[in-house]
Amino acid sequence: MKFRTPKVTLLLGSAALALTACSSTVDGAAQSSGTPSVASPPSTPSGNPFSDRNQCALLDQILSGAGFPKAAPSIAQGRKACTTQKTSGGINATDVALLLQEGQRYTDNISSPDKARSGKINGRPFIEEPEPLGSSGACSISMSVESSSRAIIIVSGGVDTAASCGTTEDLAKKLDPLLPKG
Repeated sequence: MKFRTPKVTLLLGSAALALTACSSTVDGAAQSSGTPSVASPPSTPSGNPFSDRNQCALLDQILSGAGFPKAAPSIAQGRKACTTQKTSGGINATDVALLLQEGQRYTDNISSPDKARSGKINGRPFIEEPEPLGSSGACSISMSVESSSRAIIIVSGGVDTAASCGTTEDLAKKLDPLLPKG
């Protein structure tokens, strides 16, 4: 059995811990995760906009032709996240992860609001965060899905954060039409 701990797996694990501790937003307002929130009515029969989507299949689709091996469930959040890693010359690795999280707004859990930027992809709001959790060479985009869910793409590739953010933006553009609208 082969064990590896790429940056993305570590980021996913850290993100999982952060999700259980606090629900911070990009504007700096934080609430304890035990604080009740107003829930939006579900727009899908199960209340999960991702119930008919598979994160590994989506990740494979947006990475098609880029030389990545088949995505596999993440060790940190296997039911919601998939990862894949491509090595270049045996030294440099690019890790990519996709998380589909129902019940988490795209503005939640931004670790460095001062570095984050917001925008839209085809009308879908997103927040891009260079170096999430202080990881040099990594970038994440959290995209709004319906009113209270999100899709997160994380790319980590060495020390070039700008290049990772460029790749993350390209992948987010490919992922957008594959996600539920609303």
